[in-house]
Amino acid sequence: MIATTPEAPYWAVIFTAIFSGREEAEYAETAEAMVTLAHTMPGFLGYESAQGEGGLEITVSYWESEDAIRAWKRQADHIAAQKRGREAFYSAYTIRVARVERAYGFRA
Repeated sequence: MIATTPEAPYWAVIFTAIFSGREEAEYAETAEAMVTLAHTMPGFLGYESAQGEGGLEITVSYWESEDAIRAWKRQADHIAAQKRGREAFYSAYTIRVARVERAYGFRA
């Protein structure tokens, strides 16, 4: 599903990862819990996620501000999930933070 976002500017966190294939049930449970938690965070606007071959996953979350992103990064349950991700879920990941200056699209 394509996230509905406000008029730019706003912020995006792009999380690109390679899923290790280990602990699938725990991973699914943790991912669902993090989505639920993110929705409770001030400044959270929405997210999009896709999975590809070889365990590639890309999740883009949208935020009102850099401060909101920092608060998410420091949230205790999210910190625990990050740690577990490094231990068991991912073989690699990259996080990119970007300011969205312009956004446009099409819907039939």
